[in-house]
Amino acid sequence: MFSWLQKNLPKVVLTPSFAVILWFIYGFILWTIYVSLTKSKMLPRYDFWGFKQYIRLWSNMRWYTAVENLLIFTILFVLICILIGILLSILLDQKIRAEGFLRTVYLYPMALSFIVTGTAWKWLLNPTLGIQKLFRDWGFSEFTFDWLVNRDMSIYTIVIAAVWQSSGFVMALFLAGLRSIDDEIIKAAKIDGASLSSIYVTIILPMMRPVFMSSIVILLHISIKSYDLVIALTAGGPGTSSDMPAVFMTQMAFHRSEIGLASSSAVMMFLTVLAIIVPYLYSELRRQDASR
Repeated sequence: MFSWLQKNLPKVVLTPSFAVILWFIYGFILWTIYVSLTKSKMLPRYDFWGFKQYIRLWSNMRWYTAVENLLIFTILFVLICILIGILLSILLDQKIRAEGFLRTVYLYPMALSFIVTGTAWKWLLNPTLGIQKLFRDWGFSEFTFDWLVNRDMSIYTIVIAAVWQSSGFVMALFLAGLRSIDDEIIKAAKIDGASLSSIYVTIILPMMRPVFMSSIVILLHISIKSYDLVIALTAGGPGTSSDMPAVFMTQMAFHRSEIGLASSSAVMMFLTVLAIIVPYLYSELRRQDASR
C-alpha cells in the first residue's frame, strides 16, 4: 500500500483539484447552457423551453446595443493597443537610456485593477471635475470634453481607459519578441542598405506572427469579458448607451430576475470566446506539427 501511494502520489494529490475544476467550472458551464433552455425567471426552473430565450435575447434592443458597443470597443481597443505596443517596443528596443525605468512606467497600469482604472478615469473625464474643468479654469471657456455624459461618445471613454491600462502589456509582449530575434539578421539587412524602418516593417514584424496572435487573443478575451471597467467608469450609461454583454447579463440576472435570459447571453459570450480560442489553438498545433 505504501509503495502504491508513493508511486501514485502526484495523481492522488491532483485528483481533488481536477474534480473541483470539473465541477465548479465545466459543471456550471453545462448548467448555464441548460438553464438558458428553460423558462427560468427569479429562480431556476428545469422544464425544457427550447430556444425561446435566445429568440427573446435577439429581440431585445438593449442586447443589440450591447453587441454594437462590444464591436466598437473591441475593434478600437485591439487595434490601438497593438499599434501603441509596437511603437513603444520598437522605441525601447533601440537601447535607449533609462529603458528599465520607462518599461516599468509603461507596465505599471497593468498592475491596477480595472475598478481602479475606471474610477480614476471617471474623475478625469467628469466635466465638472476633470479635464474639461481644468481647461476652462485656464481660460479656455469654450473647451468641451463631455464624452462621459454624452450618449454618442460614452463608449469611447471605455476605450481610452482600457487602452491606457493594457497597451503596456502588449508592449512587453512585443519587446520580448524583438529581443528574441537574432541581431545578425538586422546587421545583414543594414549591410544590404535597408533603412531601419524597412527592416522592422518587412523583416522583423512578419517574424513576430506568434506575438501578434497571442496579443490579439488576449485582448479579445479582455474585451469580451469587460464588466468591472464599464461599471466603474460609466455603469453602462448614460441610460444604456455604453452597455456591454457582461453588463447586460449581470443586469438581467440580478436586477431584472431574468436568469434564463441572462444565461442565454452568457452562452453567447461563451461561444464567442470559443470561436476565438479554438481556431487559434488549432493553428498553433498545426504550426508546431509542421515544424517537427
